Amino acid sequence: MIINLFNLRLMRLLKWIIISVLLAGCNFHETKSVKDNVLVYCSEGSPETFNPQLSTSNTTFDASSRPIYNRLIEFKPESTTIQPSLATNWEVSKDGKSYTFNLRKGVRFHSSHYFQPEREFNADDVIFSFERQKNNDHPFHNISSLKFGYFDSMGLDKLINRIEKLDDYTVRFILNRAESPFLSALAMDFASILSAEYGEHLLAAQTPEFIDVHPVGTGPFQLDRYQPDAFIRYKANPDYWEGKQLLAHVIFAITPEPSLRFARMLAGDCDIMAKPLPIHIKAAQKHDNIQVISQPGLNIAYLAMNTQKPPFNNQLVRVAINHAINKNSIIKAVYRETATKAKSPVPPNMWSYDQSLIDYQYNPELAKELLLEAGFSSGFKMNIVTTNAQRSYNPNAKKMAELIQQDLKKVNIQVNITSFEFGKFLSYTSNGLHQSALAGWVSDNGDPDNFFSTLLSCNATHSGTNAAFWCDHSFSELTAEARSKSKLNERLIIYKTLQKTFKEAAPWVPIAHATQHFIVNSRIKNFKIASNGGAFFTNVYLDNSNKKSHNGD
Repeated sequence: MIINLFNLRLMRLLKWIIISVLLAGCNFHETKSVKDNVLVYCSEGSPETFNPQLSTSNTTFDASSRPIYNRLIEFKPESTTIQPSLATNWEVSKDGKSYTFNLRKGVRFHSSHYFQPEREFNADDVIFSFERQKNNDHPFHNISSLKFGYFDSMGLDKLINRIEKLDDYTVRFILNRAESPFLSALAMDFASILSAEYGEHLLAAQTPEFIDVHPVGTGPFQLDRYQPDAFIRYKANPDYWEGKQLLAHVIFAITPEPSLRFARMLAGDCDIMAKPLPIHIKAAQKHDNIQVISQPGLNIAYLAMNTQKPPFNNQLVRVAINHAINKNSIIKAVYRETATKAKSPVPPNMWSYDQSLIDYQYNPELAKELLLEAGFSSGFKMNIVTTNAQRSYNPNAKKMAELIQQDLKKVNIQVNITSFEFGKFLSYTSNGLHQSALAGWVSDNGDPDNFFSTLLSCNATHSGTNAAFWCDHSFSELTAEARSKSKLNERLIIYKTLQKTFKEAAPWVPIAHATQHFIVNSRIKNFKIASNGGAFFTNVYLDNSNKKSHNGD
């Protein structure tokens, strides 16, 4: 055991050295010092893809949609308020079924060694980006093993009737019904605009799959090099329509282990650290050259019980599990009090939250009684699937699973824990292979529908984002009705009803709403946390007036 532990530590050290050498090779021969124009971001994992249409993961969005792409409209930093981006303005018809966008002129897609665009961004790119997701017979619809998770779970394939090109710089979305959150949906990461011209180029070359791994966007940075599980290197887009960035390069130092990320932060190898553990947040406060940036998170961590598999097809069992888990001990041990206890799918800082909703209290004896009533007097065996990747909503899923394992043992439920890397975890759970899973979600648009439709609707069982595979058609019809309402009060009444229905059905054990944190070197200026907990590097710059470089010079 001692030898194995030594070897493990040696392997981790060698991995750190290898990555450091690779990053050293990223420093190019710039006229300025590396410390003046290169930002190193210690990220928590590798992206699933470089096409945000195919993901629901913030890790992927940080590496793809945010640096590489733009959307028609975007959220203001640290807000869910929308603002113009590739569309300069828009009009909505009185019946709420027609959205007309006037597109920005003079926007160029990235030029690279694998593609040189011959035209500027126009309406064809908008139509290409959405029809790829909507139409099953589109030549780019089925080229990936990944799914269009957001597009499908939000029912946009049924909502959007057609997209019309009025001219090169005017495009109109015709909807089958009014949809209150539609504009917010278009500001989400999955709505990033890809190049139709690049798509035509790849079809001619018979390599359409390259569109998801060799990205071409209009964003502030473009992909320069990627070494899986090691680093991603971006360079500033010289033709960016808002002006070239002050940062010449952004480097993602992919470091899954949070303690190693923190060590690299203290050593000056990283400028920003993603997803620190609670212990790191406390330790960072003792250092003058780094600071902790925090904001309440629009998120949820939960135990999803696959309602299509026994014994979780029994509502009494699911309620019993809710009573058997001690959330207070999880908040204390896993989050170190940097989270609030959850009782609803939506967080307390979202406008639809029902404060009056009554939670299931921790009561092991009542859990035993419910299990007896359900026909499980001797308990049963179950499996919990987790990811070994740290998430913004769950800093330590393995530890959380172990605490749940201890709680359920008290009510005669024997728990086995299986842990996967994040990509495999998503694939495993989206295909319904799990019995139960420690899952989570971060809102992308600040609208409650992003929780209800995306995580709990019948559509979401097909897209794989409904990890409980719970399908209540009345519930799903109500979510659609809420989206069709234009008045906030009318939507609020529906969402309170949905929360009560959710609570009675108990497809999850809602556990926690986590605060979002980044540890940042004090030389970093203008870094902001996205409302969904993501990292944006647009308009970030470095102040090195009194700071040492990465190498300690």
